Amino acid sequence: MNGPEGTSLEMIDAAIAMIDAEGTIVGWTQAAQRLLGYPARDVVGCSAAILLTSAEDRAKAATVAEQCRAGAGWYGLAEIRHRDGRKLTVRLRVERLSGQGREALWLVSAIGRTAIASLATSGSLAMPIPVAVHLLPSLPIGVVLRDTELRCTWLNATWELDGGIPVRQRLGLRLTEEAPGSDSEALEVAMRQVLETGTPAIDVEYRMSLPKKLGRERALAVSYSRLEDADGHALGVCGIVVDVTSYQRAHERIAILSQATCRIGSTLDVMQTAQEVADFAVPLLADHATVELAESVPLGEAPPHRVGPTGGCIPAFRRAGLAAIRSGATEPLFARGEPVFVPPISPYTAVLSSGRSHLDPVLDTSSGTWLDQDPVRAKWLREDGTHSLMIVPIHVRGSVLGIATFARTKDPVPFDADDLLLAEELVGLAALPLDNARQYERERCVALALQRHLLPDRATGGPAAEVAWRYLPADSHHGVGGDWFDVIPLSGARIALVVGDVVGHGINAVATMGQLRTAVHTLAHMDLSPAELLAHLDELVVRLGGDDDAEDLATVGIGATCLYAVYDPVTRRCTMARAGHPPPAIIDPHGGLTFPDLPAGTPLGLGLALFESVTMELPEGSVLALYTDGLIEARDQDIDVGMDRLGAALACPGLPLDDLCSTVVDALPTQAPGDDATLLLARTRSLGPDRTASWEFPAHPAVVGRARALATRRLAEWGLGHLAESTELIVSELVTNAVRHGAGPIRLRLMRHQFLTCEVYDTGCRSPRLRHPRTTDENGRGLFLVAQLSRNWGTRHTPDGKLIWVEQQLTPHA
Repeated sequence: MNGPEGTSLEMIDAAIAMIDAEGTIVGWTQAAQRLLGYPARDVVGCSAAILLTSAEDRAKAATVAEQCRAGAGWYGLAEIRHRDGRKLTVRLRVERLSGQGREALWLVSAIGRTAIASLATSGSLAMPIPVAVHLLPSLPIGVVLRDTELRCTWLNATWELDGGIPVRQRLGLRLTEEAPGSDSEALEVAMRQVLETGTPAIDVEYRMSLPKKLGRERALAVSYSRLEDADGHALGVCGIVVDVTSYQRAHERIAILSQATCRIGSTLDVMQTAQEVADFAVPLLADHATVELAESVPLGEAPPHRVGPTGGCIPAFRRAGLAAIRSGATEPLFARGEPVFVPPISPYTAVLSSGRSHLDPVLDTSSGTWLDQDPVRAKWLREDGTHSLMIVPIHVRGSVLGIATFARTKDPVPFDADDLLLAEELVGLAALPLDNARQYERERCVALALQRHLLPDRATGGPAAEVAWRYLPADSHHGVGGDWFDVIPLSGARIALVVGDVVGHGINAVATMGQLRTAVHTLAHMDLSPAELLAHLDELVVRLGGDDDAEDLATVGIGATCLYAVYDPVTRRCTMARAGHPPPAIIDPHGGLTFPDLPAGTPLGLGLALFESVTMELPEGSVLALYTDGLIEARDQDIDVGMDRLGAALACPGLPLDDLCSTVVDALPTQAPGDDATLLLARTRSLGPDRTASWEFPAHPAVVGRARALATRRLAEWGLGHLAESTELIVSELVTNAVRHGAGPIRLRLMRHQFLTCEVYDTGCRSPRLRHPRTTDENGRGLFLVAQLSRNWGTRHTPDGKLIWVEQQLTPHA
């Protein structure tokens, strides 16, 4: 035998035997039988010398025995005999067993070359065996032997060191006496089963609080095997203990982060995401947690770059998340939404400048520290009992979003490196959702600003109606939609009322809405009927969607819905058509409400152009309500419920329109709708006989003079004599053109409202064209002269002819 002297070794799957003071084998394990082939009945009671291969080894064994009797153990390489006669090279260890009232016993453990080679192959032993022998004592594995009454009879130095309890305090004690608790009782049950059955118990996990670890629990895994005599009777149990705390904490950390992935970033709201971080950290990691974001982040603006190490500007921060185990016990230093003071020289600025976290296991709140710059914070920390602190930067893509602070007040265990690692991983996991929420907020702000820019801000119904409206954007989770409304003044004191809804949310929906609103304006001034206008708009949506060649209409995306209405205050008639849009509501002057049976039409974008106009007469003072589906639809309610709620809110006769809008909005089931909600109200007016005049003439040249005279007389009655000369020229030209190029009868109508409007109707279909005549042309100057004298002019086609209209300012230009 040969081998250097050394300290105690921890054995992994070692063959173990017990030898008495006379060198007789008194204990034999199943691992020993597997290694050497001898069952316990063949060796227990025999001299250990039968295992040695030569006389020389027996002489060395005697020397080792004397060395062990002197109190020193021995370990090294040796050759021993297998039952079949083979020689086995093993790593051998001999140590004295201690106990109360027992004679001296020796514990002999051995590991064969196969186990050594396996360790080397797996990477656990990547060095020559002699070197590894010296390093094995540092492995975190303990060995403990217990008798049949489960009293401790021996433990190795490693377990004595890691267990934190001296060996003299453990010998003769059971585990439940060493460390009382439910885990100890369960382990004793496992040991008794090993003693009774002989079946090893492998990797039994339990937790133990050890004095050396400042009260922090450690996770341990122990494997038990039975020690037997020659007859197979149990002599005790051998336990091999491995500290798996780091592995256990790694698994716990993975589980925590997996849970955090589901709970953090549930919305695209910056402040809510920050609060989720704080809520998740308390009490799981800290007793108190805060999240401060750079002031630009909640606004959706670009975050600042990292603060420079040489006095870079400290960005303004705002508290976005706050959680504590003692809610309400003490007032927080800064409430959510408030600006946060960052001391110029402090761990906070160090974190911002370096981008690295700060760990303060034992926080010093006494004078002479960085807290002297911030006495208010220092006082609050003392009152709150903060004794350990971590500050972690929230950064993404090279920019600083903010900082997260974690503190312990009630938990006496200070933060350690593992806690900091978990905090960094938690904050890192939250950084991307925070930045996504910031970018989404930016996009939402841009979309909302664009939409508000595209929507009318000072719409007026002129002489035709009093108007009021409300537009409610969708909540931040759904994003701004493509709802729009419009009030478009038309010729003859008429107005067009429009409400539309583009499918989808975000900038694309808003941009499409802007295109459709512009198109409606253009088509409206062509004086098309509502059904014709929607047909042209449908073609436009198809072209914008690029689905002109789609063969299957079911595959064509529905682009938008729209309702278009034209009201004439002279006739008090309203002509409407809709394209897949909710029907309007009409409230009569007495408060009676109806939803007219208006053909639904197909949504815009299908290319079917199935639209139909309906005309109805409205009493003066009627309220026409146009709205989008966001006002009546809810996921948890039938649409009829929304229609009834809207009808009940609108049935308030005599209420000012603006107040009526507020009443409808207040009746919504939630103040944060999932879709845009738009409401447009118009209370009708009328132009009575005192403000209009109309005449009918046959298609004869002689009527031109009479028409001029009648128009001049009516202007005098209205006090508009200063417009007589220009009106005579306009009437003369329009009536003459109707006689020459149209067909009878010819009707002339004057209207006094914001402007003076002159309309001439005939049954011809040919529209006049404005030309710029040359000096040699004999014709073409009349309409050019009309354009010069008027504010605006145009042509409007009717079912049985056409109408030429001209508008003049009531007061002359300065």
